[in-house]
Amino acid sequence: MRYDKVIKGGRVVSSTGTTRADVAITQERIAAIGLDLEGAEVIDATGKLVLPGAIDVHNHFQLPFCGTVSADDFFTGTRAAAMGGVTTICDFAIQSKPNPIMAAVEARRAEADGKVVVDYGLHAGITDWNKDRAAELPALFEAGVTTFKMFMIYRSEGWQSNDGALYSALRETAKLGGHIGVHAENDDLITLFQKEAEEQGLTGCYTHALTRPTVTETEAVSRAIQLCEAACGRLYVVHMSTGRSADILKEARARGVDVHAETCPQYLLLDDELFKREDGHHFGTCPPIRKPADQETLWARLADGTLEVLATDTCTFNSQQKAMWQGDYRKIPFGMPGVETMLPLAYSEGVRRGRFDLGRLIELVCEAPAKLFGMWPRKGTISVGSDADILVFDPDHQITISADKLATNCDYSPFDGMTVIGWPLTTLVRGKVVMRDRQFVGEAGWGRYIKRDPPVQH
Repeated sequence: MRYDKVIKGGRVVSSTGTTRADVAITQERIAAIGLDLEGAEVIDATGKLVLPGAIDVHNHFQLPFCGTVSADDFFTGTRAAAMGGVTTICDFAIQSKPNPIMAAVEARRAEADGKVVVDYGLHAGITDWNKDRAAELPALFEAGVTTFKMFMIYRSEGWQSNDGALYSALRETAKLGGHIGVHAENDDLITLFQKEAEEQGLTGCYTHALTRPTVTETEAVSRAIQLCEAACGRLYVVHMSTGRSADILKEARARGVDVHAETCPQYLLLDDELFKREDGHHFGTCPPIRKPADQETLWARLADGTLEVLATDTCTFNSQQKAMWQGDYRKIPFGMPGVETMLPLAYSEGVRRGRFDLGRLIELVCEAPAKLFGMWPRKGTISVGSDADILVFDPDHQITISADKLATNCDYSPFDGMTVIGWPLTTLVRGKVVMRDRQFVGEAGWGRYIKRDPPVQH
């Protein structure tokens, strides 16, 4: 049989092992996996790894925030994703209260459809949980929005949820099989520490770390887990930054709490000494980057299965936007580019350095995201019938990261100067080549909105 496309000669990778095989594609799906398959178009993967396309479940493209709009829109952001081997992203539709959540979903889709290069899903950000929001849930699930986010901070932005709202939302979304993602930081403690810093005349970039010590995250993580446990809910902690938070999560999972979490490359590879540099404001994120000891624990918790997902929290602000801080850390637009470098950094710093094996990498960036966010087995696996989201990955290609080599609409990378071994070569989204030989060949609008199912129970 002759297929539309065949990826030949590579080593096909899953969480359970690596197999020498060809992968055949017909009508956007994987049609066959085997040897000596024939296709109208052949992609040579000899000597390369053939991976499922990566999934980044935490992105904020063209997000109005901190008095500006993040610099990567849905085209440049998903172009960067494709160049980094990411074939599906999840962004956020954040409710503008008192409007319905569905209005935010529809508005966000109008911004993304026609621009996206890769496939995408949406989480709903809930800013005023009440009976009306609960009544919306069935329609949101029908629309493929099955995961939600609530904020334990951002009071001034009007996004913060109190403990009662979080408890109720955990209880109600779980009834339909969904989960609540939570930004876990203690707003009251941060406000206190910021006031004390102001009294001492501290406004420099390092003050961002001083006013958000680890307790501001660990207390909130512990509280959210206890609320989840009491509500019999399902909880997902986004952008976990501290080692102690990961240990709290491990303890909760051991006693049966349905809680999951992600961490991000910036928390694994960058530390708060960077805030002391002249360009330290470029590294401002929320929560902040931490200490080397936190990095060590987070790597260990990725390896042992406590942390199940690697994501990026991509929210791109260029150097001109970052300059809005004008010497006051409280005015830094929080966020950095990252979707393009996630997979190669994880391979180079995780697999090649022996922190975890290749199968674990596939779990972290492909399989677990697909399962936890209702896309399995359509996404996250090279299996017959799955979408032909496939990456040909060169495990030996060496590159020194610099902004001028990246597709993001940003003039710096937080990982500038870092040497990486292993880089994406060719990316296919539903069988269409969107990056070939490290050159972008995709088109705006090829990506589609993914109606997601309730997450797979773990």
